[in-house]
Amino acid sequence: MEFDFTELEPLSRYRLLTNFIGPRPIALVTTRSEAGHSNAAPMSFFNVFSHDPAIVVLGIQPRLSGEEKDTMMNIRRTQEFAINMVDMALSQQMLVCGLGFDNEVDELSMAGLTATTCSQIDASYAAESPCVFECRVERLIDYPRRTLVLGEVVHMHVRRECLDAEGRYVDPENYQPIARLHADNYITSDRQFVLKAPPIADFIKPQRD
Repeated sequence: MEFDFTELEPLSRYRLLTNFIGPRPIALVTTRSEAGHSNAAPMSFFNVFSHDPAIVVLGIQPRLSGEEKDTMMNIRRTQEFAINMVDMALSQQMLVCGLGFDNEVDELSMAGLTATTCSQIDASYAAESPCVFECRVERLIDYPRRTLVLGEVVHMHVRRECLDAEGRYVDPENYQPIARLHADNYITSDRQFVLKAPPIADFIKPQRD
C-alpha cells in the first residue's frame, strides 16, 4: 500500500506515524502550575536529539477544543520542565497522571507519587522515577496543531542501581524504561541483546597494483 502524506488527513497521518515509528519512550513531564502545585502528564512524542548542547524534544498537541494543555501553558510561562522516565513500577501512576484532571489538581499527589524539589529549576519530580532530566526551554516551534519544545538538560537525577559499578553506563538489569507502541500497547526493555558491526575490511576488496 502507498500513502501520500501531502493528501492524507491528519488523523490518518497520526495513526500511521505512531503505529510504525516505535517504540517511543514515555516522558512523564512535570511542571509548576501558576498556583504553585505540580502538574504531571505523560508524553510519547519525546526523544533526545543532541548531547552538545544536551537537547531533548517534546511534541505537545492541544486539546480537541484547540485549547492548550496545562503542561504547555506551564512551559510557556516558566520556561522550565522536568522529564521523569517511566519503568514498570511507575506505569500505573503514569496512566493516572494522564487522565486529564482539572488544572488545579496536583497530579503527582493524585497518583500517589512523592514530589521532590528539582535542583536547578522551579518544578518537582517524582522520587519514584529511575531517571529525571531537569530542563530549561531552548526554543519553542509552534505549528497549528503541535508545539515542539526543545529543552536543554541542565541537571540529571539517576537512581544509583540503574548505573554500573563505575557509575558511567546504564545497568540494563535495573534500568528498563517502558515505551509506547500504538493505542494501549507498550513495551519494556527487559529483553536486550548485543549487536556488533563487522569490520569494514570484510567488505572492501584489496586493490591490485
